[in-house]
Amino acid sequence: MFSLNDNIQIALIGAGGMGQGDAKMASSIPGVKLIAACDCYDGRLNHMKEVYGVETFTTRDYQDIVARKDIDAVIVGTPDHWHSRISVDCLNAGKHVYCEKPMVHAIEEGKSVIDAQARSGKVFQVGSQYRSSLTYQKARELFQTKAIGKLNSVEAWLDRNTAIGAWEYSIPPDADLKTCDWKQFEGNAPKRPWDARRFFRWRNYRDYGTGVAGDLFVHLLTGLHTVTGSLGPTRVYATGGIRFWMDREVPDVMLATLDYPETDAHPAFNVLLHVNFKSSRPEESFGVKFIGSDGVMTATSFTELTLDRTPRTAEFDDTIGSFADATQKELAAEWESKHPAPSVKTIQPDSVQTFDTSGQDAHLEHHKNFYRSIRENRPSIEDATFGLRAAGPALLTNESYFKKKIMTWDPETMTQA
Repeated sequence: MFSLNDNIQIALIGAGGMGQGDAKMASSIPGVKLIAACDCYDGRLNHMKEVYGVETFTTRDYQDIVARKDIDAVIVGTPDHWHSRISVDCLNAGKHVYCEKPMVHAIEEGKSVIDAQARSGKVFQVGSQYRSSLTYQKARELFQTKAIGKLNSVEAWLDRNTAIGAWEYSIPPDADLKTCDWKQFEGNAPKRPWDARRFFRWRNYRDYGTGVAGDLFVHLLTGLHTVTGSLGPTRVYATGGIRFWMDREVPDVMLATLDYPETDAHPAFNVLLHVNFKSSRPEESFGVKFIGSDGVMTATSFTELTLDRTPRTAEFDDTIGSFADATQKELAAEWESKHPAPSVKTIQPDSVQTFDTSGQDAHLEHHKNFYRSIRENRPSIEDATFGLRAAGPALLTNESYFKKKIMTWDPETMTQA
């Protein structure tokens, strides 16, 4: 147990763009100190010393991090194919773990992470900040008060309209087998000749990354599960293609449909997920829209949630006007008697409400939640079970896309049905 005055000493494993972003967030929290970093490219290790001081311990081999007793927690920011193995090794060594999403590269890796978390008693948290976002917390509150009535469908999209958004990451001019540890990078992936594009643009290749599914769909499903409390879908189907960014194995346009079963919290509903890396609507590049019987709730960013419960002015088509006046009135009165005005106290039924959550940095709050869990010795906000329930269906969209078939999923057991 840490006192409020004790530093939680952390290490970063995988010092790419996301990893260094995580390290920056973590290090801004009082009482958290980064003392070590691991990466397979020397240039990134040099940069970690530039940022955190020359005394920062650096290594190409993550096992050097695992062996150090003075490291309390690690951030796993590696390519996806290393996530589960490093997480398990660090948990087994008694370290708390913040693992970037997706939690696993393959669904069958999930149980090992869940078991390691349970055995170790350490805090494990998946790095999808949607789970800590005030936007989604407010959406969950409204959903639970039946603000939109019965949920019938969800549409979610996350377009990436820049080269970096499409994973066309920069390749440094000194990239070669001297500055890059290709063997360590590959790990258990299929052995291939040195390729700087695979090393630095790994998200484009199935050996190391999970494409749209692991980078983006898992975020959208995290938000969806946070709001609805759902454990996941039962059927998944995906399609798409490589349309604009051609230098890759995974699609840059992808659409997926998911069937969610009825639960005590909600009726059955359908989900449409879609991503486009060259969208015609860059000003609307992100959104999650919950569509219900009595309204629509839309999160268009981490800073705003809109609830539209404007009543429909007429519940009948124009043909009612061809009936006698007495019949028209009888039909209208019958409908009104069965559909009383909504009584949710927090909602203004005749307006569109907008909730401003711009005062919170969801990414920073997610890290604060992780270190708060460590200090208070309590479960994380996004543990390994939640992580697999978001990653599993997301990764099945890849399976569906490449196999051209509908995939089935058991959200209770977190296995392919």
